[in-house]
Amino acid sequence: MVLLQVSLVLLLVCCAVLAQHVISHRSGSDEAKRRSVAVAETFAHAPGVLPALKGSDPTRVLQPLTEAGRRSAGVDFIVVMDTKGIRYTHPLPSLIGKRFVGDIGPSVEGKVHTERVDGPLGHEVQAVVPVKDRDGTVVGLVSAGLKNQNVINQVDRQTPVILSTGAGVMAVATVGTALMGRRLRRQTHRLAPHEMTRMYEHHDAVLHSVGEGVLIVGADRRLLLANDEARRLLGLSREAEGRPVTELCGLAEGIRELLLSGRAADDEVHRVGDRPLLVNQRPAHHGADPGGTVVTLRDSTELHEVSGRAELTRERLELLYDAGLSVGTTLEVARTSEELAQIAVPRFADFVTVDLDDAVLHGEEPSPTATGMRRTAVTGIRDDHPLYEKGTLIDFLPCTPQALGYRTGRAELVVELSAAHTWHAQDPHRADRVLDYGIHSLITAPIEARGIVLGMVNFWRREPRTPFDEEDLLLADELVARAAVSIDNARRYTREHALAVTLQRSLLPQALPEQTALDVAYCYLPAQSGVSGDWFDVIPLSGSRVALTVGDVVGHGLHAAATMGRLRTAVHNFATLDLSPDELLSHLDDLVGRIDQDESTTKDATGVVGASCLYAVYDPVTRRCAMARAGHPAPALVDADGHVGFLDLPAGPPLGLGGMPFETAEFDLAEGSQLVLYTDGLIEDRSRDIDVGMELLRAALADRLDGSPDQRCRDLVTALLPERPKDDVALLIARSRALPPDQVAAWDVPSDPAAVAGMRTAVAEQLREWGLSELDFSVELALSELLTNAIRHASDPIHVRLIHDRTLICEVSDGSCTSPHLRYAATTDEGGRGLFLVSQTSERWGTRYTARGKVIWAEYALPTPGGGVPRQGARAAGS
Repeated sequence: MVLLQVSLVLLLVCCAVLAQHVISHRSGSDEAKRRSVAVAETFAHAPGVLPALKGSDPTRVLQPLTEAGRRSAGVDFIVVMDTKGIRYTHPLPSLIGKRFVGDIGPSVEGKVHTERVDGPLGHEVQAVVPVKDRDGTVVGLVSAGLKNQNVINQVDRQTPVILSTGAGVMAVATVGTALMGRRLRRQTHRLAPHEMTRMYEHHDAVLHSVGEGVLIVGADRRLLLANDEARRLLGLSREAEGRPVTELCGLAEGIRELLLSGRAADDEVHRVGDRPLLVNQRPAHHGADPGGTVVTLRDSTELHEVSGRAELTRERLELLYDAGLSVGTTLEVARTSEELAQIAVPRFADFVTVDLDDAVLHGEEPSPTATGMRRTAVTGIRDDHPLYEKGTLIDFLPCTPQALGYRTGRAELVVELSAAHTWHAQDPHRADRVLDYGIHSLITAPIEARGIVLGMVNFWRREPRTPFDEEDLLLADELVARAAVSIDNARRYTREHALAVTLQRSLLPQALPEQTALDVAYCYLPAQSGVSGDWFDVIPLSGSRVALTVGDVVGHGLHAAATMGRLRTAVHNFATLDLSPDELLSHLDDLVGRIDQDESTTKDATGVVGASCLYAVYDPVTRRCAMARAGHPAPALVDADGHVGFLDLPAGPPLGLGGMPFETAEFDLAEGSQLVLYTDGLIEDRSRDIDVGMELLRAALADRLDGSPDQRCRDLVTALLPERPKDDVALLIARSRALPPDQVAAWDVPSDPAAVAGMRTAVAEQLREWGLSELDFSVELALSELLTNAIRHASDPIHVRLIHDRTLICEVSDGSCTSPHLRYAATTDEGGRGLFLVSQTSERWGTRYTARGKVIWAEYALPTPGGGVPRQGARAAGS
C-alpha cells in the first residue's frame, strides 16, 4: 500500500516538472521579448538621446548611458544606431561603427520589431525601436535584447523549486501513509482475528492466576477490573466490578483514599487486617480511559520480616565498622575504654560500663580472678543511673556473671535481671535500684587479647527496649573482641612507657647537691610519645664553684635515654678533672663519636646521629661564669635590673661530628642574676620558627621578674608548653650568689722556705678570726706540706687562699704544670709522705689546672655545733 502511494506521488511530481519546464520555456521567451521592448522604448524616449543623435559625436555621449542602462535593466545589450544600421554603442566597443545584425526595416518605418538572431553575443532575443523627431521622422534606432542562454537559465532556476516542492509532497504523503500503517499494526499487534481472540483468553488466564493483586479503576472512580488475588487480599466479591469505589464494602480506609485520589504511589504499605500490603498505583495513560489508574497489591508479610532482619544486620555491620575506626585512636587504656563505651550507646545498649583489672591500668599483667576490678568507663543515655561510678574498685563475687565470664573467657547473657539471683547477690541494695530504674537485661563480655582476660564490658538495656538475645550476644562478643586488641596495645604501651620514663628519671638527678654559689631550680617534662634524651645536672666543683649542664640526645626511646645516661656520667667524670668547658666538650665529642662508631658495626644499630650540650662553670668568689656549647641553644640571662637577653655564646657543632673546636666564653654575673638553661623542646614547635620560640621565652621571662627560681620554672612551662608536649623539656634556672669578701683570705708567698712559718701563723690567725681554731693543726700541717712542695719543685708566683664556705677550703697555687701524685712511701724512704698526710687530714683534696699553672686544694669539714670536728675523709677529688 505504501509503495503504491509513493509511486503515484512520484509520477505526479515528474509530470508536473515536465509541464512546468515546457510552460516556463515558453513564458520565458515571451518575457524576454517584453523586457527587450520595454528597455528599448524606455531608452529611446529617454531625455538626451535625441540631442545626442543630432550631435557631432553620439558615441561619446550615448555609450556610457547605454552601459549604465543595460546593467540596471538586466539586459545583455542596448545598441543605438542610425537609420542605416551603423552602431553608435555596443557592449563590445570593437563593434561600434559596424552594421547592426538584424532586420531594421520595420523600425525605420516607425514600427517596433522583435526577432531572434545570431548576433555578436550569440543567440539573442532582441527588439528594435525607432527614435523619432518631434515631427515624427525616424532619426535613429535603439535595440535591446537578451541572450537565449540567460533566458534558459532563468527557467532552469525554477526547476529545483518545482522538484523540492514535489519531494516535500511525496515525503508528506509517504510519512502519512507509514503512520497510518503503524497505527493499524499497533492496534492489531499484527495479529489475525483468531490470534487476537486467543491472546485475550491467555491474558485473562494470566491476570487471574498471578500471585499479585491487580485493580483497574476508571476516571469516574469505578472499579473496572479486579483479578482473583486482589479480591482475596481485599475481601471483594465478584459483583464489585463496575461499582464506584466509595460503595465497595470492607475496603480498608487507606486503600480507599488512595484509589479515590488517583495519585501515583510506590510501594506504600497499607495494613488490611493483620496483613501488610505493598500498594503501587500508576495512571492508565495508554488505556481507553486515560483518567483511570492501575493498582497492584502484594502481600509483604514475609518481605517485612526479611527486610527487618537485613536492616538489623546492616546496622550491626555498621556498628562493627565504626568501632574499628573509633576505638583505639590513642594508646591510653582509659581513653580506649571510653571510646568502646561511647560507640555502643545508644546503637546497641542504653548503658555500657567497662571494668578493667586495676593492674592493667598501670601496664601490668591482670590477676586470674575478677577481684580488684576498676570501673574505667561509664556511658549511658542518662547521667542519673544507679550503676557503679567511674573509678570504683569492685570485687565481683565468684557467682556473678562478670566473674563467670572473666574466668571462662566467654560472654554471658542475662535476659531478665530480675530473675538472676547470682547477679543480685553482688550488691542487693544497688541491684534493687537498678531494677527500679528500668534496667532489665545484661550482656557481660570479657576483654580478651592474646589469651589474657584484661577485664569485662557490661552492656545494659532498660525499658522500653527489648531484652538482649543470642544474636546480640554474638555482636557484643565481636565488638569487644575488636576493641580488646586496642586495649591490650594501650596496656603494653603504658608498661613500656612507664619503664622508659622510670629509666630516664633514674638517670636524671634525684635531688640537687648542696652548694652556696647558686639558687637552682629545675623542671623536666617527658614527651607525649615517649622518653627522649634530654638531661641536666648541677655539679659542685672545687673552690666553691658550681658546674651547670644541659643536653639533648637526638632521637626518642630507650636507646636515647640510655645514651643520655652515658653522657651524663661522662660529664660528671670529666667535671671532677676540673677541665675548662671547651676541653670538657671536646672529650664529650670524642665519646659520642666512639659510641656512633661502635653501634654502627651492629646489625640492629639505631645510630646516634649526635647530641647537644651546654656546660657552664660559675665561681662565686670572682662572680665569673665560663661556658661553652655544642649545638645547643644559647642560654638566657636575666640581670639584676630585670633586663632579659640571650648570651652571645659561640655556637659549636653538635657532639659526634668531630674535627671542630669548641670555644669558651666568660661573663661577669652580678649577684642576683638568673641564668636560664634549657633544651630545644621548650622553644621549638612545628608550627613556628625557633626565633619565634626564643622571643616567646624572652617575653615570658620579662613578664614576671619577681619570684623564686622554682616559681619561674613553673611560669615558663605554663606559658610556653602545651599540656602534652611532643618533645622532652629540661629547664634549669640558677640565680647567682657572691661569696662575701670577709669569707675569703689570700696571700702571695715568696719562693723562700723560711716563708712557710710566717704563712702558718697568718693562717692560724685567720682561722681564729673565723672561729675555726679546731682546724688549726690539720690546716697548718697540710699548708706546710703544700707550700714546701711548691717552693721546692714549682715556680713563681706562689699564692695561698682560704675560703670559708660550707667547708673550709685551702688552696695553694703556683706557676708550674707538674702534677703531684699520691704514693705510699716505704719505711726506708726519707720523703713522699706529704700528700699522704694531706689526704688523711682533709675531707677531699685535688688539683686543677689554670692558664698560669695549677692549684692544689684541700677541703675540711667545719666543726659541728657541739664543738667537735668531723672525722676527716681520705678521698682525692682529682689529681
